[in-house]
Amino acid sequence: MKPQDKERLMLDYRIGVDVGGTNTDAVLMHGRTVICALKRPTTEDVGDGLASAIAALLDSSGIAPSEVVSVMVGTTQFINAFLQRRDLSEVAVVRVSLPRSDGVPPLLAWPDDARRAIGNHVYMAKGGALFTGESYGELDVAELQKIAVDIRAKKIKSVALTSNFAPIRPDVEQKAADIIRSYLTDDAEITLSSDVGGIGLIDRENAAVINASLRGFSRQVIQSMERAFASLGLCASLYISQNDGTLITTATASALPVLTCSAGPTNSIRGAAFLTGLDTALVVDVGGTTTDIGALIGGFPRETSHQNEIGGVRTNFRMPDVLSIPIGGGSLVERTADGVRVGPCSVGYRIREESLVFGGSTLTATDLAVRRYGLDIGDPQRVAHLDEPFVQQAMDRVRRDVEQAIDRMRTNGAALPVILVGGGSVLLPDSLEGASKVVRPPHAGVANAIGAAIAQVSGRTDRLYDFNKLGREAALAQAKLHAITEAVGAGADPKTVEIVDLVELPMTHMSTGAVRVRARAVGTLLGMSTDIDG
Repeated sequence: MKPQDKERLMLDYRIGVDVGGTNTDAVLMHGRTVICALKRPTTEDVGDGLASAIAALLDSSGIAPSEVVSVMVGTTQFINAFLQRRDLSEVAVVRVSLPRSDGVPPLLAWPDDARRAIGNHVYMAKGGALFTGESYGELDVAELQKIAVDIRAKKIKSVALTSNFAPIRPDVEQKAADIIRSYLTDDAEITLSSDVGGIGLIDRENAAVINASLRGFSRQVIQSMERAFASLGLCASLYISQNDGTLITTATASALPVLTCSAGPTNSIRGAAFLTGLDTALVVDVGGTTTDIGALIGGFPRETSHQNEIGGVRTNFRMPDVLSIPIGGGSLVERTADGVRVGPCSVGYRIREESLVFGGSTLTATDLAVRRYGLDIGDPQRVAHLDEPFVQQAMDRVRRDVEQAIDRMRTNGAALPVILVGGGSVLLPDSLEGASKVVRPPHAGVANAIGAAIAQVSGRTDRLYDFNKLGREAALAQAKLHAITEAVGAGADPKTVEIVDLVELPMTHMSTGAVRVRARAVGTLLGMSTDIDG
């Protein structure tokens, strides 16, 4: 074998990991081949579970740590922390917008428990810009200095800074941040709303505040991952999956953890596309507690076109269009006056202790599937006593609920292929109403980890352009170039970058020629073989 061929093979070894609330799934891949796949229980310290999973992969495959060039990790740890109101930092919320945009103060619509978890530290300051990019007020340096002194006195280490139309004029936030930062301690961190959200002020501000509340915790989680790498002797680059199915560096994830909030469902959708070769389908990911249904369009998850809520807080950062229903392998099954109920409660990660087939005393959806389909899971004899009519009724209920969810995710009446992934996909039959066909790919149980392993790098822009001044073609060219530059800056090989999404949204309520342009560019990670694209 030629030296360059050997080097090429080594470059293709990569590991994908998905750290869920119940299990940590991991795969070792070489080119398009899955060398090894496994599940391990998620641990309280993410690094411990990560180290255990990766060590097992390397041991099973015989691959040396030095042969792995990159590890891609998707995690729900950050979003779960916000949903559960735990491990959150106190946040100073600074809005630079006066004398405008004071009708709806920051945090007004937040749930009380979320507001309490981050404190209620709200500041308003002068300055801002119009949609045209023109300033309508200069920054008041003395005012911002006074705010910064108060933040420091309260010992707050995380700041969320927002201004009007910041995606068009990010320099307003940047200048305000420079003033505030000079009065804070060295370990204080500032989140700029222009880095996380779209045009709308309130929703973008909310996204910035959520991000600021998670920065301290995200740093701890990523440091734990990096310690796990060091303990295994890995010199591979570590990347984190973000909401659109592409990768960001650990430095970016530490600063912008909100970008990873929906990485789990997104990775499952991307993994399903890779495993089946389908680029248009519905993906049904059945976990231990919930079933997530997402749409696959052009090989990537369909993004939601409306505002989304995270833990009761409305935001406008990019998220996949995913519908979740409370049915999973650990769902509790109960007899009721109306027949049977499956979910919404679940034994979750305790399924191996509580489910009947594993020696427990709790009837779960997994027990029903073992009885109904004769699956080789646990001890099937422990569910042999369940009467067939009851089992059939319960499984029909599961199927109907999933079929209704599938119908809600379709944009028209046409039937689409349905890809079943996730460890709980054994609950569903091989035919579903609304599906042109049902596909169960190999390695379906770890599709999320595969999605992480094959992820690419992206760049995007979301700005208003004046078509009357620039002209349509020139404006679109600027948007494309900005997205491509962002992708290359994030680590994409320039030779592989292409525009995969370009949307024009005329601002018809404005008298000028303002048009909102969203562009997204995607490319293969620099140094990685291009034959991994899904």
